[in-house]
Amino acid sequence: MASDGVRRSAVAALFALAVLAGCTAARPVRPAHPELVALVEDGDALALSDALEALIAAGLATLADRQYAWAIVRTQHADTAAAAFARAAITGRVVQEQGLRAAKLVADVEEYARRSRALDPHFRDGAATRLLGTLYVIAPATLLDHGDSETGLQLLEQLTAQHPDVPENHLRLAEAYVTLRDHDPARPHLCFCLARRTALRPDEQALLRGLIEEAGSLTCDPPADGVGPGAEQDPQRRRQGGETV
Repeated sequence: MASDGVRRSAVAALFALAVLAGCTAARPVRPAHPELVALVEDGDALALSDALEALIAAGLATLADRQYAWAIVRTQHADTAAAAFARAAITGRVVQEQGLRAAKLVADVEEYARRSRALDPHFRDGAATRLLGTLYVIAPATLLDHGDSETGLQLLEQLTAQHPDVPENHLRLAEAYVTLRDHDPARPHLCFCLARRTALRPDEQALLRGLIEEAGSLTCDPPADGVGPGAEQDPQRRRQGGETV
C-alpha cells in the first residue's frame, strides 16, 4: 500500500479541489500575500496562477491565498488555453489543500484542463495534459466525466514520450505508476528525475523523495550527461557526490 506521505501528495494534487464545494457563493477572502491582489487588476489569470505556484513551491502559500485566487478566476472568462489552464490549476490547488470536502470541484478541474488542451494542446509543452493525466490517475472515477486511471496513465506516457526532456513529465508519470502500485515501470522515471532534481521545484523534490521511498531501493545508471547518481540509491540515505537527496 502507498505510504501516508505519498498518498497525501498524490491525493493532494487531486483532492485539493474538494473543500471549496461549500464556498462557491462566498466573497473572495483576503489573501495572506498582497502581491496576488495586484495581479488581479491586470486580469491575467495565468499570472495569478503562476504567482500562486511560486508561493506553493516556496512553502508560503496559505489556504486564504488559494481561495482568493480561485474566487477571482471563477469570475473570469476562460476562453484561451492559458486562462483555462490557470482556472484548472488554481481550482486543483484548492482541492489539494481542502480535500474531500471540495470533491464537487474535481469536475471543474477536469472541464477546464480539457478546455485548455482543446484550445492548444501544446500550451507550455502540454501542461494541461500533464494536469489532466494526473487528475485521472488520482481522482476517483465517480467524480470524473471523461476519464479514469488508465486514460490518465496513457496521457502521461504519451506526453513524456513527446517531451522526454521535461523532468516534471517523468515525475508525474512516476507518481502515476506509484499511485497505481506498479513500481517497476516507475523506477526509470524516478532515476531520470533524481539525476535532474535541481530542475525541479522544492515541492516537487519533496514529492520525488516520497515516491522513491515508496518505490523502494532504486538502482540508477549514470545519465548520458554525467549528471546525477549512478549507484544504488537507498531510500533512507541517498547520496551522490556528497549531496543528500
